[in-house]
Amino acid sequence: MTLRGRRVVLGVSGGIACYKSCTLARRLTDLGAAVDVVLTAAAAEFVRPLTFEALTKRPVLSSLWEPSRALSHIELAHGSDLIVLAPATANLLARAALGLADDLLTAILLAARAPVLAAPGMNDEMFAHPATQANLRTLCQRGWEVLGPATGPLAEGPSDRPGRMVEPEEIVAHVERHLLRRTSALAGRRLLVTAGPTREHLDAVRVITNPSSGKMGYAVAARAFARGADVTLVSGPTSVPVPFGVASVGVETTEQMEREVRRLLPSSDVVVMAAAPADYRPLERSAGKRPRGLGALSLALGPTADVLVSTAPARKQGAVVVGFALETEDDVARAREKLGAKRLQLIVLNRVGEPGSGFEADANRVTLVSSTDATPLPLLPKADVADRILDEIERLL
Repeated sequence: MTLRGRRVVLGVSGGIACYKSCTLARRLTDLGAAVDVVLTAAAAEFVRPLTFEALTKRPVLSSLWEPSRALSHIELAHGSDLIVLAPATANLLARAALGLADDLLTAILLAARAPVLAAPGMNDEMFAHPATQANLRTLCQRGWEVLGPATGPLAEGPSDRPGRMVEPEEIVAHVERHLLRRTSALAGRRLLVTAGPTREHLDAVRVITNPSSGKMGYAVAARAFARGADVTLVSGPTSVPVPFGVASVGVETTEQMEREVRRLLPSSDVVVMAAAPADYRPLERSAGKRPRGLGALSLALGPTADVLVSTAPARKQGAVVVGFALETEDDVARAREKLGAKRLQLIVLNRVGEPGSGFEADANRVTLVSSTDATPLPLLPKADVADRILDEIERLL
């Protein structure tokens, strides 16, 4: 799902974080949005208009007095789907709160019909000042959404207080959410996603696990957030960063995953079980580390719970539940058996050993199996596979 056909005004005011706005403009353009960059006079001292024009392939505006553009502020104010201010400096926030229209950007804000998403960026003392805080409260009361600011290094040196503009990828995630949730059946729904492997301990340092990276489940969580869902991710150990806006619960064992899923199921409208829990656990666990030099090691293993089956009674009535099946063959009949046995509406069939896909890869080749259809997908980035899964969930909803 892209932002094609959506129009975003990117207002850039004069702070050192302007350099991040270039990345933001490029990323939104790559997603298909038409990005109209409006620079304040101070911003143009940091980044020249030509840079943004090259990145967006669209004219960059900065003045109310450009020939033949007398009503550009009205056209942009009424023709945009979203206005993003990044960075939003203390000066811009103050002028907007007072309702001034003394340059092109503030004139657009005063005439705007579209929602405003602001990412403040300034010195930490300036952000903490009562005047800035009062201006932010005023603007939030008018419906603005404010992202950050974050803590971290500022131009003048280290800081442990808010002031730094949030990173472009976080802004992009919220822009997508603003623009996609308007037409998504997932908007406002509670969505539970499981991801990653689980670990079952042999002793204090050794575990039984599998190569799952969690990338597929994390992609589903990120794309669901973009569509307006309230997403909770229950994840085993993984190095993948938690997507922006997603609540995360970390677990290690299959038993822990089962417990958290059972707790969250009664309030979940959609459940996507993309995790790869360990199927077996040692019947005995050594308290310390088993010595290595004792020769062959025999282990008694017992099955872990099938989380989809064991937690089924806790599901919310009418919830859409999606499972994943990993098979050695592209066995649609076997997947359909699991669909019925585990009371699922959709199952995502993976084939073991498919070149370029599966565990730890950035792409996946899957078949979406319902009770009536089986739709094979080509090899796609996992974010695109996630969108196709969510498209089917929206159809089911």
